[in-house]
Amino acid sequence: MSDIISPVLTHLIHTHLIDEPTATRLREETKIDAHKILGEILMDNAILTKEDMLSLVIECFKKGHISLDDVDEHFAIEDEIFLKALAKNLKCEYLDLDSIDIDYRLASKLPFMQLKKFKALPIKEDEINIYVALKDPLDLHAQEGIQRLFPRKLLKIIIAQPMQIDKYLVKMELGESIKGLIGEIRKEISSSAIDNPQESSGILKLIEIILKTSILARASDIHIEPTENNCIVRSRIDGMLTETFIFDKDIYPPLGSRMKLLSNMDIAEKRKPQDGRFSATILNREYDFRISALPTINGESIVIRILDKSKVMIKIEDLGMHPHNYVKFEQAMHSPYGIILVTGPTGSGKTTTLYAALNAIKSVQTKIITVEDPVEYQLTLTQQVQVNEKANLTFASALRSILRQDPDVIMIGEIRDTETLRIAVQAALTGHLVFSTLHTNDAVSAVTRVVDMGIEPYLMSGSLIAIEAQRLVRKLCPHCKVKHTLPKTAYDEIKDMLPENYQFYKNTGCEKCSQTGYLGREMISEILVISEKISSMIAQGAGKSEIKAQALLEGFIDMYHDGIIRAANGVTTLDEIIRVAKE
Repeated sequence: MSDIISPVLTHLIHTHLIDEPTATRLREETKIDAHKILGEILMDNAILTKEDMLSLVIECFKKGHISLDDVDEHFAIEDEIFLKALAKNLKCEYLDLDSIDIDYRLASKLPFMQLKKFKALPIKEDEINIYVALKDPLDLHAQEGIQRLFPRKLLKIIIAQPMQIDKYLVKMELGESIKGLIGEIRKEISSSAIDNPQESSGILKLIEIILKTSILARASDIHIEPTENNCIVRSRIDGMLTETFIFDKDIYPPLGSRMKLLSNMDIAEKRKPQDGRFSATILNREYDFRISALPTINGESIVIRILDKSKVMIKIEDLGMHPHNYVKFEQAMHSPYGIILVTGPTGSGKTTTLYAALNAIKSVQTKIITVEDPVEYQLTLTQQVQVNEKANLTFASALRSILRQDPDVIMIGEIRDTETLRIAVQAALTGHLVFSTLHTNDAVSAVTRVVDMGIEPYLMSGSLIAIEAQRLVRKLCPHCKVKHTLPKTAYDEIKDMLPENYQFYKNTGCEKCSQTGYLGREMISEILVISEKISSMIAQGAGKSEIKAQALLEGFIDMYHDGIIRAANGVTTLDEIIRVAKE
């Protein structure tokens, strides 16, 4: 804190808000209480109100005494609130770049290296003005440089999040690199020599670039979406969608047709949803791609799921479970019979956990049969059945046949209805180990959910072994994370959950993490082991709060607590844990 405290206190002395002895006392107070930030100390001492503090921070920022990171870290003022206030102070407009339609044609008229040099992003123009977002809105050299690029317009500075400006500049740089390819595709489309634009070799190159870029960015899904004016390509990276490419609308028809052709869909059918899949070798590795096409008002929305076989074949010990939870889960996995439920929302890694569990227990002596919708990855020593609604092969009908196949272990992709659940319970009670998933917010809720689905409590109490609930949280980028001291209010709320030695970090953003501050994901989880006492409570129809109270007495660590430990160890941020796991 010492790097910013002196200029701030000096500014307060010059504005006659404090005297020298008070400044000395405040400096000492910041050294004594490490959990208090400078903004809290100034307000606690009744030197500043919240409004006065915002004005002070703006003045210090304009004079170059503090950075935007310091605003958040030492004064607990959200970036958006501060930037809006700064915009008002500078008589500029503040814009959230993610919520507006940026006119990319403006930037395409200019040398990209100049925009990169000035860290400037042209947003829009009218007859008189050109509106440009600057990463440093107080940089006069950048303002003069941009004005020279638009000599006939008046420059209007836009205040925006610096991370957003960086993100869009990176995206434009990517667009610059494929300008030649887009030109080649347009020539092939307009050429009378080509009857079918989807046969264009340029389109194949473009598809390869989209797939390669997304895989290098660690994406799990690619979304190709036509809008009124453009074709947007977004990738889901670490659970969050981010825009990777933006093309003009004329590129979409051949791109969409070629994608459908690759995955054996009917390219003439544009009114009905279609599904398909294809394989390709990208960066010397074999990938499977599952594709879904959905008709929308602007054309077909195409979503590609990237299936990387090496990612799912993860060892159970490498899932990242809390050691206490891992021991419980491993013990449950080796039970001779019963039901183990894995719960969580879509995209929380439930399938990966189930596959890791099956991988750990599979052997020549064990007959394992799975029923999935769809089968995403093929496992050795495992019989996998894919649900086919058209042929009346549902989870329930498949399960009935599976029980006649003499299995030891059954894995049900998802329990969607009472019939499937009832057969699973019967299988568990007759000596089979059953793994399945359920959509609930936490482990304890799964008990009440299955009872609500119509299964008698005494049957559930006799068949349940354990319930694991999980979420995926984004991990901090190791290249750009910075140490962070929590505000006192946040610290007081979680201090009982903190380990002995802890250090919180915050995300900043760099090229390696695409300016997000996060790189990769890790699981946070909770495991409710059904002890004799809890089993008895379920049979008697106990409620969620009673079961959770008993579980806590037996050493249950909930997901939020597990997440706080990860944040305290510098794996992720407290904000990320609150976003994902706070009830």
